Amino acid sequence: MDKLKRVLSGQDAEEPGPLAEVVDASSLSWSTRVKGFIACFALGVLCSILGTCLLWVPRKGLILFAVFYTLGNISSLGSTIFLMGPMRQLKRMFEPTRLIATIVMLLCLILTLCSAFWWHNKGLALIFCVLQFFALAWYSISYIPFARDAVKKCFAVCLS
Repeated sequence: MDKLKRVLSGQDAEEPGPLAEVVDASSLSWSTRVKGFIACFALGVLCSILGTCLLWVPRKGLILFAVFYTLGNISSLGSTIFLMGPMRQLKRMFEPTRLIATIVMLLCLILTLCSAFWWHNKGLALIFCVLQFFALAWYSISYIPFARDAVKKCFAVCLS
């Protein structure tokens, strides 16, 4: 166990380990960062659930859904800033392996809000919410080694 702690903190490696990088990224303690992550992620989930419940409100339901669902996704995405720090989060979001997924995800977030507030097009808002879901899922699995390859193979098997 001590060996694992030394490796994670970078004491046994030439480069600092992931735990050492996280600790150096912010003046917040680790427990405060974890609490911030949990609170921000929980707020995101709560907004998404609330948005789903508001979907059934007459006339304004779809717009409320789009707004709360988007705010929930932004909050959930932002929760990892507590763990990594803002600069490292931005660097990782725009790495070549995630660049397209990040751009599509951010574009869907923006277009959902545009279709709800400025264009007043409920159909587009719903389409962008669905695209937002898939874009965020694709972006999220990019952090899991070989997950994208596994998903691609599953779809290839299902479609053939």
